[in-house]
Amino acid sequence: MTAQSTQTAATAATAPQHGAEIIVPLNRLKASPKNARKTPHAPATIEAFAASIKAKGVLQPPVVEVERDGDGAPTGSYLVTIGEGRRQGLRLLAKRKAIKRTHPVRVIVDAENDPHEISLDENTTREAMHPADQFEAFRRLAEEKGYGPEEIGARFGVSAHVVRQRLRLGAAAPELMAAYREGGLALDQLTAFCVSEDQERQRQVLDQIGPHTPAYAIRRAMTEAKVRVDDRRVRFVGVEAYEAAGGAVLRDLEKVCSKLRVRTRIEAVASGVRQGLVEPG
Repeated sequence: MTAQSTQTAATAATAPQHGAEIIVPLNRLKASPKNARKTPHAPATIEAFAASIKAKGVLQPPVVEVERDGDGAPTGSYLVTIGEGRRQGLRLLAKRKAIKRTHPVRVIVDAENDPHEISLDENTTREAMHPADQFEAFRRLAEEKGYGPEEIGARFGVSAHVVRQRLRLGAAAPELMAAYREGGLALDQLTAFCVSEDQERQRQVLDQIGPHTPAYAIRRAMTEAKVRVDDRRVRFVGVEAYEAAGGAVLRDLEKVCSKLRVRTRIEAVASGVRQGLVEPG
């Protein structure tokens, strides 16, 4: 709510002032012909709006312009300048009988700014959340709220399968998430790391790979049975006992990591040749 008092929708003879926060029946809200976004929202986006509104209500009031007839008199309807996606989400809920066609919607009236310009501003100056933030936020909902994939999916308009994938990514080691945010890892590489939930193993492989290591090589490294000498299993058995039993120990970690990066690239090329994906020579 704003500092101004909420008013009821204007009648045909009156119009609310600029900045007024009013309640308008859903069937009195119309798409604005001055909206800068000409390409319609994707169906999945409208589903997400509807799911969010059903779970939490309209969190951000749409901005509207008073509709006027040919003589300049208010018609009693309003043109949605900012928030057309929310209007479409509400209409979808009404179509599904989840709310009434006359469902009250809180909106803010803009009677001074150019509708086309503020619509353009709204769609130009926004910055989307980084995917890593969403992965971690979903994970937090699961851990702190106890929501399962189905519940989270219902609240955000995505499938439970997608939620499970994002929960897995949100559980990646902090070092991986930092590298992903900074552009050091691509999404397919991060996904390859998350084939295992073992964060210590993720850190080990991260230390070994180069910046251009393909996802399949990371996935293969993540599933290897090799462990580092400081692994607790090695400490339990003992390095000397392990060697006495015929186990091989790589001593120079820096050299080993360098060799591993070279070997990974060679194996990637060799695999490509075998599959006919890369020309030999």
